[in-house]
Amino acid sequence: MPASAPETATGKPSVLFVCVHNAGRSQMAAGWLTHLAAGRIEVRSAGSAPADQINPVAVEAMAEVGIDITGERPKVLTMDAVEASDAVITMGCGDACPIFPGKRYEDWTLEDPAGQGIEAVRAIRDEIKGRVGKLIAELLPA
Repeated sequence: MPASAPETATGKPSVLFVCVHNAGRSQMAAGWLTHLAAGRIEVRSAGSAPADQINPVAVEAMAEVGIDITGERPKVLTMDAVEASDAVITMGCGDACPIFPGKRYEDWTLEDPAGQGIEAVRAIRDEIKGRVGKLIAELLPA
């Protein structure tokens, strides 16, 4: 696996976070990457079976660290979104995620925040932050 992703037409690497409902894990990951990469990486998220809204506990957990994801909405996973992304990070969507040659794929095994209380979601949020930090270091080598 290459240390850095190829660049998109904008000159920036792009990342797509995918989970089943695009309501918790993938939204928190996109929020962290948007915040930590500060515009240096294109960020997308989607779900194989999107929910009607973002998990309110995930929104609360992110707000606690100063990241507002209230304006986001769960989006359906499309082939175009995968094709347009350099790195695809899946979080429990399994075989529903299409595979394209030449893309970087990672599967992050993370607990699903659906139905969890704020304490559990904070732990998931913090684990995602650590993984996003490593991803940024790999995509944007110093």
